[in-house]
Amino acid sequence: MRRIALIALIIACCLAMLPLGSAAQAQQELIVHIVQQGENLYRISLRYGVPISVIAAQNGITDVNRIFVGQRLIIPRGGAVIVPPTQPPATGTGIYVVQRGDTLARIARRFNTTVAALAQLNGIVNVNLIFVGQQLRIPGEGGAAPVPTQAPGGTPTTAFEIGGQIQGGLTANSDAVMKSAKMKWVKRQFAAGDPAALAFIGEAKAAGYKVLLSIVGDKNRVLDPAFQNDYAAFVANLARSGADAIQVWNEMNIDREWPQGQINPASYVQLLQKAYTAIKAANPNTLVITGAPAPTGAEGAFGLARVWNDDRYYNGMAAAGAARFADCIGVHYNEGIVSPTATTGDPRGDNYPTRYFLTMLQRALAPFPGKQACFSELGYLSPEGYGPLPPNFAWAANITAQRQAQFLGEAVRVARNTGRVRLLIVFNIDFTNYGDDPQAGYAIIRPGNICLACATIAANAP
Repeated sequence: MRRIALIALIIACCLAMLPLGSAAQAQQELIVHIVQQGENLYRISLRYGVPISVIAAQNGITDVNRIFVGQRLIIPRGGAVIVPPTQPPATGTGIYVVQRGDTLARIARRFNTTVAALAQLNGIVNVNLIFVGQQLRIPGEGGAAPVPTQAPGGTPTTAFEIGGQIQGGLTANSDAVMKSAKMKWVKRQFAAGDPAALAFIGEAKAAGYKVLLSIVGDKNRVLDPAFQNDYAAFVANLARSGADAIQVWNEMNIDREWPQGQINPASYVQLLQKAYTAIKAANPNTLVITGAPAPTGAEGAFGLARVWNDDRYYNGMAAAGAARFADCIGVHYNEGIVSPTATTGDPRGDNYPTRYFLTMLQRALAPFPGKQACFSELGYLSPEGYGPLPPNFAWAANITAQRQAQFLGEAVRVARNTGRVRLLIVFNIDFTNYGDDPQAGYAIIRPGNICLACATIAANAP
């Protein structure tokens, strides 16, 4: 029923944008299709008897080979694009919030400017990729277009911030590195019940940081209501003690973190609801972040008993009502070997969208209109200074420490410019393990105690 109501609302909004006298025609010619798993534009075109080119034009799609599960497509059944009336041109230096159906070209025409000027002013590398809710600076002088006080979907748009994840306690070295990179947040992961989490809050606060705690636990007990109640009580105490943000669990779409054969976003949302309710009762100002699914498309190889693809899991979370129990949607990104501005061109092939920063952001937020993303782990792996990578991570063999630094700086800039990212936590600052899981290769403190990424991150930090 909720999906039907949402579709009806979208159709009503589209009709309201049409010229008077066109509504009756549009009721017969326009429908909204929600992209399902396994669909592509070719199949959707055949289903409705509408050419791919028409669907693409109607929805501002520039790459007809790339659509996303949960994406809402307007289908003009008459075979012609239904164009809303042109709004009066506006000029002015100010902020414009991207709406559904916008393209950079349309926005440029509306404000009597050029695509190139908008791209340069907003640091946009791919002019074909903008997001609903993204805030764009508009060049010129005079009055500015009004800025909505809320992002689409009713969630307030909150300023972008960055931080880093540390391995243990905050040391003088890690503190100096993070401050040189202009990081305001520090993150650590603890098991539910670990008293060290409380001590860390005080330690980090004394050093001037906001605190994000990722709280995990025994995967074999996570479905037990009694364990969930204990978990909720523990995170509530952390909130009461001053934690600025709490992430509820970690990578729950894989059997390393959730019971094999019982991976299901609906069962995760039960835990999330209990934790959210307890946290907000203890401290309404503590940010609640969903656990971030592991970025993966491996369910075809291992089966749904062991892993769910992240996009399937995100959609399942949304269907189970996760948006009501979270302030921010958790995202992980850790397998990039191309610039975060790229959406194609990975030498491993384009078959895994998880390889691209922007498509991972799109996969995470598509089912959650109006919500912001929190990248609780974002990192680039480099073996420089450590030696060969283990076979499962050999894809990063050619990433130098300098390239790692470049990509991290770009990721901060791109995330900031989307307007859809609340928090970006660099993974990681100071991890030392370089075994089967080469976490030290992600660290920005490189061998020789050098931090090349500090300057690139700071240059793009708010």
